[in-house]
Amino acid sequence: MRTGSLSILGAAVWDGERFTTRDLNIVDGAVADRPDADAATIDGRGRWIVPGLIDAHFHAYATSMDGLEDERGPLSFAAINGTRRLRAALRRGFTTVRDVAGGDIGLARAIDADLFDSPRYLFTGPALSQTGGHGDPRSAHVDICFTHGHMCEIVDGVEPLRLAVRNRLRTGAHAIKVMASGGVFSLTDPLPVPQYSSDELRAVVDEATRRGSYVAAHAYSSEAVQHALDNGVRSIEHGNLIDAATAERMASAGAFLVPTLAAYDAMDRRGAGIGLNEVSLAKNAEVLSQGQEAVRLALAAGVRVGFGTDLMGELEDDQLCGVRLQVEAAGATATLRAMTTVNAALIRDERAGHLGTGAYGDALMLSADPLAEPAALWEQDARELVVRGGIAFD
Repeated sequence: MRTGSLSILGAAVWDGERFTTRDLNIVDGAVADRPDADAATIDGRGRWIVPGLIDAHFHAYATSMDGLEDERGPLSFAAINGTRRLRAALRRGFTTVRDVAGGDIGLARAIDADLFDSPRYLFTGPALSQTGGHGDPRSAHVDICFTHGHMCEIVDGVEPLRLAVRNRLRTGAHAIKVMASGGVFSLTDPLPVPQYSSDELRAVVDEATRRGSYVAAHAYSSEAVQHALDNGVRSIEHGNLIDAATAERMASAGAFLVPTLAAYDAMDRRGAGIGLNEVSLAKNAEVLSQGQEAVRLALAAGVRVGFGTDLMGELEDDQLCGVRLQVEAAGATATLRAMTTVNAALIRDERAGHLGTGAYGDALMLSADPLAEPAALWEQDARELVVRGGIAFD
């Protein structure tokens, strides 16, 4: 991935706690104490700079609102369409994304080779699902064989799961994604019911942990989240239906919550119009109203709350709506931290999520103070410049 040198002069720069006026110097892709004498300069006076944002629940290969189309459509189409989704995310200020359920080493290599403009890219490969679980796209009356696709793979049993994890880590996966409860998009699984046995989940966590990785679990209900925590899962995705006691358990376990408020809002407003099936629309109604409350409960308990979007198909252009919804639930400061320092801790990258010396030269320049005018965090017009590795994208 190419890097550059750039100095932005006299801007108000976010340090994780407050904005302070200073020059931001990026040399060969990293934040530096001193400028590169040959670097381009930008007048940042009257502008606010935050670290490049991180979307910790992204799906590059989610081309459709139809599960089987996502899974079994041509991979070439999914990958090419994925480049468009990634390029659009970068233009919105997301300089890092974590793809949980999909992606592969080929897409990552294309990004590293600068074949197209993209955020930094971390992937899990296809999520692991039990038969009839959230990653199984078949409706009950469809009699077809499905074992794997571009975003999910059905794997049952301890030893097959161990092998699946090892293969993902062999081919560059950042983390392992499991489906640990029912979901909105799938057709035959009740939302709250935990998925995978304890032995199966422990096998996945054991393999990931020994390789220095971790497990992210799709889970909605308190029962499913506690089942995941009991078996060592570190990253809880969604969590809309948790209660206060479960939030306390998450905090004690040191787990992260990655809410995905954009997805439910987008499916509620736009799903029927673009062909989302009635089963998913009904499930979405169950979780829609509780997502923001789950964020509040988690923050009150001391859980580290990150940020994700989880947008499928045509809904990907609602990515910034998720920022607005999380600000409504948590406030501008907590949401800014969620998209920067918290998500950086989640992905275990000490160079991401801040603008201190040695950090990635990833930044977003805004036309307004996002703490005083929070809409600057989600309005595209407030985004004046995106910088990734010292390369400016406007």
